[in-house]
Order: sequence, then C-alpha cells, then structure tokens
Amino acid sequence: MASDYTVGDLVAEFLSACGVTTVFGIASVHNIPMLDAIGRRNTIRFMMARGELGGAHMADGYARVSQGLGVIMSSTGPGAANAVGGLIEARFAGSPVLHITGQTATKYADRAMGSVHDAYDQLGMMASVCKTAYRIRSAQHALGVLTRAAAEALSPPMGPVSVEVPIDLQRVKIDRPAVLDGFVLPLPPPRRPTEQELDELAARVVAAKRPLLWLGNGAKAAGGAAARLLEMGFGMVTSFNGRATVPEDHPRTLGALTGSGMPVITDFYKTVDLCLVVGCRLRGHETNDFNVRLPDNLVQVDADPGANGRTYPNQYFVCGDARLTLDALASRIDGRLEVAPGYPEEFAELKRTAQRSYIDTLGAYGTFSGQLRAVMPKDAIWARDVTQNNTTWGNRVFPLYAPNQNVYPVGAGIGQGLCLGIGAAAAAGDRKTVVMTGDGGFFLNVGELWTALQEKLDMVVIVMNDRGYGVIKRIQDVTAQGRRFYADLQSPDLEKLAALSEIPYFRCSHSETFGDTVAKALAIKGLTMVEVDMAAVGEFPAYYPFNQKPAA
Repeated sequence: MASDYTVGDLVAEFLSACGVTTVFGIASVHNIPMLDAIGRRNTIRFMMARGELGGAHMADGYARVSQGLGVIMSSTGPGAANAVGGLIEARFAGSPVLHITGQTATKYADRAMGSVHDAYDQLGMMASVCKTAYRIRSAQHALGVLTRAAAEALSPPMGPVSVEVPIDLQRVKIDRPAVLDGFVLPLPPPRRPTEQELDELAARVVAAKRPLLWLGNGAKAAGGAAARLLEMGFGMVTSFNGRATVPEDHPRTLGALTGSGMPVITDFYKTVDLCLVVGCRLRGHETNDFNVRLPDNLVQVDADPGANGRTYPNQYFVCGDARLTLDALASRIDGRLEVAPGYPEEFAELKRTAQRSYIDTLGAYGTFSGQLRAVMPKDAIWARDVTQNNTTWGNRVFPLYAPNQNVYPVGAGIGQGLCLGIGAAAAAGDRKTVVMTGDGGFFLNVGELWTALQEKLDMVVIVMNDRGYGVIKRIQDVTAQGRRFYADLQSPDLEKLAALSEIPYFRCSHSETFGDTVAKALAIKGLTMVEVDMAAVGEFPAYYPFNQKPAA
C-alpha cells in the first residue's frame, strides 16, 4: 500500500522532533502542503503574523526567551524578501532561527520563466543575510538538509539559516524515516579548552589585582561561573545583549553601563590590570565605534575562533565554550586569586556613582526606571524598540535578573520591538511581557498588534509618544545643525486605536504617575496598552553622544 506520508509531513514532524512547539508565518500558495501537515498533526501552535517581517522578528524573540529554535515559515519571492529584515536582526543578535520558505516547482526554479512568486536568485538573497541557505533538491534528501540547517542555526556562533522547499517536492509521497523515532539533532559538542590553555589562562588571571569581567551574548549560559568570579573579587560589565548573565542587582556588575560618554567609568578602566572578555564582540555600538579605551591587558574567550582580535587587540585568546571555560577557570583559581585590598568596595561604589550620575542626565524621565521596576514582576520579559527611553534608561540602568528577559533590537533597527515582544510573549509561559516602543517604531508594524490580540498573549505595550522620530531628531541636531526634516509624524489617536479591538488603554501625562499607570495595565490579564504623552511629561533631554560639547 502506498504511503500517504509526504515531504510536507516530514517538515512538520521534523520540527516537533526538534522540540519546536510554536511556528510563526503566513499561509501561501507555496507553503500550503507544509502548513496543512502542521495543522493535521496539531502538535505545533502556528501563529499567523500579519507580515513576514513581523513573523521573522517573532521567531527571533521566541528563540531568545525559549533558548531554543525559533521558526518562521514564509512564502516564496516577495514573502521571503519580506522576512529579510527580521533575519538580519536575528543574525545581529545571534538568535537560532530556522526560516523555511517555499520555492517554485523544481523544473521552473532559476529559469526566469515567470512562475508565481518566482524571484531572481532567491537562494542567493537568503544566503546574503543568513549564516547559510539551502534548497531541498530531492525528496530523499529533505531530512538531511533540514537536519543540517537546524544544527547550523543552533551551533555557535548561532544565527538564522534558510531552507527552500520547492512546492512540487512538498507533495511528494515518501516512506516515513524511522530515524525520527527518538530523533536528536547532531549538534557539535561545545569546546573545552586544553589543559595547557586553561593553565595559561589561570596564570594570567591570578597575576591580576584589579580584574574586570566583560560578558556578551555568547556567555549567557555561564552565569554560575561568572557569579563565582564576582565573589572572588572581580568587577563586571556586559554588552547590551549579554545583560543579566548575573542578576543586575549584584553590587559589582555595571550591567550595560559600558563607559561610552561616562568618564567616571573610563577613568576607572585605566586602573584595571586585566579585562577578561568572554563571548562578546566588543561592538562599536557599545564602545562609541571603539573609542572607549579598554585596559591594555585584554584576554579573550570565545567559541568563535574568528572573534580573535576582530575589534580590540588582545594579549591572549582562548577558543572555548564560555560556560565550560569559566567553570574550569573558576575551579583553577579558587583560593589563589588575591585582588587588591578595597577593590571590590571601589567597584561597588563605582556602580552607585555611575548609575546616579547617568540617571541625573535624564530630566523628567530619570525616575521611570525605578518606577517601572517597582511595579513590574521580577520575572517579566522586558522587550523594547529603539527609542530615546530605551537607548538611555531601558538598555542601561533598568535592572534585569535573567538573560532571557532581555529582548531588544541588537542591530538598532526601528520598529522591531513590538514583533520581538510578541514572539517573546509566545515563549514566556505564565510570565508577563512588557514591550516599550516609541510611536514611530510602533506604527511601522502596528498591524501585528492584532496578532497579539488573536493569540491572547499576556503583554503590556508601552508607547512613548513624542509624535515623531525622537532619535532621528537628536542625530539631526548634531549632524544637520538642528534642521529636523522629515521627523514629525501624523498618527492615529492611540486611545481610539485601542478601542477598535477593546484593548484596555491607559494614558500617563505626568512623570510621577508612570509606575502607577503601568501597574493598572499589568493587573489585567491579556493585551493592554499604555501611552506616555511625552509632550505633557516634557521633551526628552539630549543624551550621549548628542549632549557632548563640540571640540575646541
């Protein structure tokens, strides 16, 4: 008897075998067999995005919070192209996202014959923004290609991988692969450095008296070992994407106060005799394009050998998994590291001083971080868009307690926060998700609000409304002599917009009522909206680097 099991069924079962429980995307003529299989199996929740761009960001946000594979399924051609922006952000963020797209029938592909959705070199387009891209070219090779793609997405440095499944192959009947019983992805084991490398690393660390630990996204699983190093006397700072590897209420972590525009921190760096950088790119975005002067004695640990010397020069490099390396290091130096007397207390005072001085620059918005932290559940997800509020207090001084609470556009693209937050909320379980966006970013993807509504997600959307592109205005003030062209927006009334779908709505018009207003929204299960009327609260003050005096 002929099998009714198709390649479409294989795709659906493969995703379940990888532990995927939620997929994002849009149904289209070139993915119906795969989505039909997902629907018939009924083991995966398919969340219908309003656009492939939003769906790709949702898959990214989901991956960051679930710490597993995020999946976006798109159509061919224009649909695949629409997903590109979200895949670019996933690449920036190091998020393991699997993009599965259709393709025109095999006999028409790459021949420019004008089939529906037939894009020129779709595979090349996807390869240009992902870690890699594949096309399934035969039914018998489908499982092999899917397996390789998912494994590559989940292997350091993690990132998005795209797979084309031609529409004719999706319908091909095959025998169900027996290997799917008890299937486990063949992920490469994390590298533990050699004993010689670890001995050398430990020798360099125990020679230090004023050590600093700098963690990035690649060190998120190394929180236990990082906490041990802090208790031995290290101070710590993180990238924006490496936040809360150790809970940020620890007295000796600066969090993401990396030093840009803060002489109190950069002057302190001059006294540090070892900077141990782990799983971090030391990106230009967080070092003012590498103008922050870091300690000369910089030692780097990274799972990616290509990270060696990519941005700042180092004195020693170890290629290794962050958790395995720091665990081994902490055990080697336990009882041997002798930091300078008073150094831990100095670092704790640095944190207090730096946070106070930073908050003092924010004017009417200086209390927002504290007010929100007081009312927001400690385990809630904190998702943001690029806004003046996030660029300042949201990214740098709002305390977080676990790395998978931290969701924001690593590539600094506007309009991504709402969609990232929707994906995060889909993975959050019983935890609340709080999204903060500006009005400009919010209206770029406002249609996805109804995705959150349809899926009954438990999230608060805070819109910081200054009726325009506030970040752009700041840049124009510095680079265009204050000529603010094309930065003001005419937008719908947010209260009326919320009323369209009976979304509970709250407005904050005074700085001192911000926390109380958000608390009212948090008390309601489901989707709620808070508008902060920034015209009423006051103009956001100029912030670094836009508040610097020009050189003489």
